[in-house]
Amino acid sequence: MKLRPHWETGIALLVIHLGAVLAFFPAFFSWPAVAVAFAVAYLTGGIGVTLCFHRTLTHRSLRMVKPLEYAMAILGTLALQGDPIEWVATHRLHHAHADRDGDPHSIRKGLTWAHLTWLFRTNKNLPTWEQRKRYTPDLSSEPFYRALPYLHLPLQVGLGALLFFLGGWSFVVWGIFVRLVVVYHITWLVNSAAHFSGYVTYRTKDRSVNSWVVAMLAWGEGWHNNHHAFPFSARHGLKWFEFDLTWWSIRLLRALRLVDKVRVPSLEMRESLAKAQREVHRRFFRRFGTQP
Repeated sequence: MKLRPHWETGIALLVIHLGAVLAFFPAFFSWPAVAVAFAVAYLTGGIGVTLCFHRTLTHRSLRMVKPLEYAMAILGTLALQGDPIEWVATHRLHHAHADRDGDPHSIRKGLTWAHLTWLFRTNKNLPTWEQRKRYTPDLSSEPFYRALPYLHLPLQVGLGALLFFLGGWSFVVWGIFVRLVVVYHITWLVNSAAHFSGYVTYRTKDRSVNSWVVAMLAWGEGWHNNHHAFPFSARHGLKWFEFDLTWWSIRLLRALRLVDKVRVPSLEMRESLAKAQREVHRRFFRRFGTQP
């Protein structure tokens, strides 16, 4: 099958960004609308995408009670980044081929590609329908997740109607368009900036780095080098100074007995990996007089 650009996605993203421009007009500005945008951004991006789509569904770093998992999956679907099956399949493909051929948004193709253009330019590495099923057998087997691809637009329209009822067009502009743009770019920064500029704690086979800026914006997702070193971990900020808001949310949910089977690397595992890497660097330096 001949590949082509995903113009529908590109046009939709353009319309959403143009809609966000309306927020600069006084008629659509109000402080309550700004507050709504921040609240819905956290619910859909911080809870729906980061906690549910990423740490729970993609990496199975923890287990939620089913009603809570389904509620958070709906929040993630409202982020309009694709349904859970599509999102999880794409991210699992990324980890399987991180920054190599096969990665849907490899940083090796440029910062702009990793951040945005991979979504609508011709991209041979986007998961096909067959790959989505193969990479998500856990989700594809559940009728709830198979139904969400058909509901993501109706859910967004329903949210827009609710916001209009609560606060008129200013709530719609800020709670839909501005909020979507903000959450989009926060998510995309993990793909781009967190593979571009930062510090490396663990030597991995990709270009992932730990980024303070991305971590603060993306609810802890910016400790990306830690994440690629231990993809199964529910905690991404592994050092005491690496603040991870999502990890604290998980701890709260665990205390409330809403999640269990929370997985984190042991201190011994982390020290063993770091020690092995220091030994590789030492031997390489002794032989070649430089770092590998």
